[in-house]
Amino acid sequence: MSKGFKRVLCLLTVLLTCAVSPAVWAAQAPAAGRDDAAIVYFTKDISPAGLLKIYSKVNGGITGKVAIKIHTGEPHGPNILPIDMVKALQQSVPNSNLVETNTLYGGGRQNTADHRDTLKVNGWTFCKVDIMDEFGTVSLPVRGGRHLKEVSMGKDILNYDSMIVLTHFKGHAMGGFGGSIKNIAIGCADGKIGKAQVHGAKPGDGYDKWLSKDPFMENLAESAKATVDHFGKHITFINVLRRMSVDCDCAGTSAAEPVIPDIGILASTNIVAVDQASIDLVFKMPAKQKHDLWERITSRHGLRQLSYARELGMGGRKYKLVSID
Repeated sequence: MSKGFKRVLCLLTVLLTCAVSPAVWAAQAPAAGRDDAAIVYFTKDISPAGLLKIYSKVNGGITGKVAIKIHTGEPHGPNILPIDMVKALQQSVPNSNLVETNTLYGGGRQNTADHRDTLKVNGWTFCKVDIMDEFGTVSLPVRGGRHLKEVSMGKDILNYDSMIVLTHFKGHAMGGFGGSIKNIAIGCADGKIGKAQVHGAKPGDGYDKWLSKDPFMENLAESAKATVDHFGKHITFINVLRRMSVDCDCAGTSAAEPVIPDIGILASTNIVAVDQASIDLVFKMPAKQKHDLWERITSRHGLRQLSYARELGMGGRKYKLVSID
């Protein structure tokens, strides 16, 4: 083969390579950033000042009208987030209010009227609380979902430009643990349609027929993805590790008394990393202190929330913990 022919062949190869469409290149390239180490901020200061300080580290994408997603809890629940902390955050964020949805199960939040009574009982009276499914529902797509193609959400989620996911990290009867993933996966889904989709429940089903373990964890991750994708870069996540009962705040006054000490507050713009870091801090506690919560998480296969969320491209489980104390 002559040198001239070789040059022509090389030139043709380059031209053909450059002609490949960007879509083909994208398909050939690995998912970018999924395993990059995210920054997770940490403070031991569980107070209004501590919450405001850590929020300032992760608020870069929070603009416009802001939804602060909390768990309002059943009446007189002993473990809900302290009112003074939530109030301090809400009053520091312009054009913001708290958001929630009604529940699938019975109790003090199964419909809007009862839910509003519970808001008064529990002290959520310092600002507007938008019960997002009060006036209807909207379906958000689950991009890449294997089980759910869309999830029915409270319609008012469309009224917000940004979301702060403010979570009381604790155990959960079915999910093993309730972190940021659970807070929006169940908490943004509307009370009757969306929550039934996530739980795999049909009308008349008892709790024993709802999904559990891996199938439920995967539905949680897919539902959370719908909300994360909806807000894009305008969503951030804060986990408060205090009063960590093995039971969710939906258990109200029947929740088991926590045996693990309070740890602190974690914050990140990566939902997977903030929940992973919360789990790691819990699991590093002495065996006697962590046992009940560890058993609740592992027996329900709770960690599948994290591995499946990573598979969905919601973020990596690697992180760098940065103390702000």
